[in-house]
Formats: sequence, C-alpha cells, structure tokens
Amino acid sequence: MENNNTKWYLLGFLGCVWGSSFILMQLGLKGVNSIQMGSLRILFAALFLIIVGFRYIPKIPVYKWKYIAITALFGTFLPVYLFALALSKIDGSVSSILNSLTPLSTLIVGILFFGMGVQRRQVFGVILGFLGCVLLVLFSDGENTTENYYYAFLILLASLFYGINVNLIKKYLSDLKPLTISTGNFVILFVPALIVLYFAGFFEIVGEEKVQTSLGYIAILGIIGTGLSNILFFKLIQLSSPVFAASVTYIIPVVAILLGYFFMNESLNLIQAIGAFVILLGVYFSSRKQ
Repeated sequence: MENNNTKWYLLGFLGCVWGSSFILMQLGLKGVNSIQMGSLRILFAALFLIIVGFRYIPKIPVYKWKYIAITALFGTFLPVYLFALALSKIDGSVSSILNSLTPLSTLIVGILFFGMGVQRRQVFGVILGFLGCVLLVLFSDGENTTENYYYAFLILLASLFYGINVNLIKKYLSDLKPLTISTGNFVILFVPALIVLYFAGFFEIVGEEKVQTSLGYIAILGIIGTGLSNILFFKLIQLSSPVFAASVTYIIPVVAILLGYFFMNESLNLIQAIGAFVILLGVYFSSRKQ
C-alpha cells in the first residue's frame, strides 16, 4: 500500500515540475538560443548530480554502462535539444499536450521491442491519441503556436525517445538505485554537452545581461526539472509499470496550460481543445488494464 501511495505522489509532483518546465524553457530562450539552452540544462543537471551522487558511480556494473549510455541518449540528450528547438516556435501549452503522447509511444515501443502484452482497448487508445495530435497540430492559430507546425514533430520524436527510455530502464536498470542511474547518465553527457555549448557560441555572449537572466531560469530547469526529477522518475518506473510512469504526461498539459494562460498570455482555440481532449482520452484507454 505504501508503494502504491508513493507512486501517486511521485506522479503528481513530477507532473507539476515538468508542467512548469515549459514556461522556464520559454523564459530561458529570451537570452540564449535553443542549442545553448539545451546544453546548459544538461550541464546544470550534471553538476548537481555529480555533487550528490558521484559516490554511486563505482556501483554500476561494467556491463550496464551500455544501457546507461543508451538511456542518457534517448532519455535526456536528444529530447532536451528537440524540446528547446520546438519551444522556439511552439507555445509551451501546445508542446506539453503533444508530449502527452509519451504513454502511447511507451506502449508501442513496449509491444514491438520489449514483449509487452497488449489489449484491444490499448490499440484503440493509440489511434485516438494520434487523431487528437493531428487536430492539435493542423488547427492551430497565433504567431507562435504551431504556425510552423513541422516543429511539432520534434516533440513527437522526443516522446518516442522517452518511450524507448522508459522501457529500457524498466527492463535493464531496475536493480540500480535511481540516483545511480541519473548520475551515470549525466557523467556521460557532461563532456558532449560542454562541447556543443562551446561550438554554439555561448562563451561569446555570456557577459550580456539578458543571458545572465536566462541562466537563472535554466539553472532551475536543469537542477530541479532535470536532475532531481530524473531521480524521482526512475524511482517511479521501478515502483510501477512503464506506461503508468509515462502517464505523468497526463498532468503536464494541465499545469503548462494554466501557467501559460496566467504568465505567457497563451491560449488554445476550440479545435485544439478538442484535440487535447482526444489525446488524453487516447492515453487513458492505452493505459487501462483489464
């Protein structure tokens, strides 16, 4: 019973933290470009995790480092840059709703590559989810929603990578502590992120006032929205199923839309709202058990 309660607490907390991450990303992009922000987010998270979890690194068996590296790539490195690029053209509320396709991606990847059992209602949920996604992307308005709607597919790709990541962690890394997995991920990512940051020209603009302001938002995003949240998310995966853990994305759109409405003057039209509802209905069916 205690584990059951804990997984719901973790789900709610992560939904709130990651829902607010979209507004932090938009604020961060006011001073740096998308590639610079993605790199900085990884570096802040890496520094935090190395400080609190470095002693766990020797506990990772040598043969598991390949899974640590793969989950670092699919769970953090690629999605961070994809989201940063997408948020330069798409509102945070829209991005968060598209991200709610993660449970569907988790289900599809689990079925095709990890032997996950499937029910008819789950297939129905997958179809509904993608129909909702089409409505959301094609019937948008405003200068910074999905006018450049192809940017929305960056979010879909990130969701697919998250689905791969969740299944990999559940199958190959469940015996490791969440802090161990997280620290291992970011030890691997630190140098590549630093290299990308250098070639993205960040050190040429670091002294500008708007950059300094953005660094504060990105530091919060990296330490809390990435570093701490990764630890808790890995714990959630270990306590539950891959699809349940991925269902944190049900909560994220609600938080992101409320914050976007109150702080960023964002809005959704009726067709987009219907698309959002269809997506959430799809992920509900896809995650139900018999």
